Amino acid sequence: MELSIYNSKGEVTDKKVNLDDSIFGIEPNEHVIWLDVKQYLANQRQGTHKSKERSEIAGSTRKLIRQKGSGGARRGDIKSPVLVGGGRAFGPKPRDYSFKLNKKVKALARKSALSLKAKNNGIIVVEDLAFDTPKTREFASLTKNLQLADKKLLFVLPGQNKNVYLSARNLQKVNVITASEINTYAIMNCGSLVMTESSIAAIDNLFNAKGE
Repeated sequence: MELSIYNSKGEVTDKKVNLDDSIFGIEPNEHVIWLDVKQYLANQRQGTHKSKERSEIAGSTRKLIRQKGSGGARRGDIKSPVLVGGGRAFGPKPRDYSFKLNKKVKALARKSALSLKAKNNGIIVVEDLAFDTPKTREFASLTKNLQLADKKLLFVLPGQNKNVYLSARNLQKVNVITASEINTYAIMNCGSLVMTESSIAAIDNLFNAKGE
């Protein structure tokens, strides 16, 4: 697939870039995309939720009423889960929600997500960004020139660029990552995927170097 490259003014340049069909042109596998997104979200969970059971509630262990003859239900101590202020039965406990996915599955999920974006014309390639100092106004102007100001954007850079990151940090709908940090959830969670010219080569090298 061949895409035109835009400049910072939102104008189409004479340059074009070829997207590797083995990365951006495969048949998307929606199931592995779901698995990878599920794992990503599971790994974000702290798992620190906890409620007190009856053995952890402060209160007397005296039996409230006699076993028989009251005409009502049997009652144990005041910490019973069926009473107000009692412990909780089968409540949540701290746990680890993370689970394992094979590397090849995760690689296929990323390729499927990239291919899905390319298939839906959701990838835009721009010239390499060069910010001498952090300037949010210039970055906002770039998104406006590309007619993407109202969309949720994912900017992919070839490597760390502090000035670009700081320029985009205060924009609510913009997320900036490097090519090595790209993941299925970030790709699927954005409206448009904006990649710099050099980041295309960085992604190609990332997948080819790992034999993915």
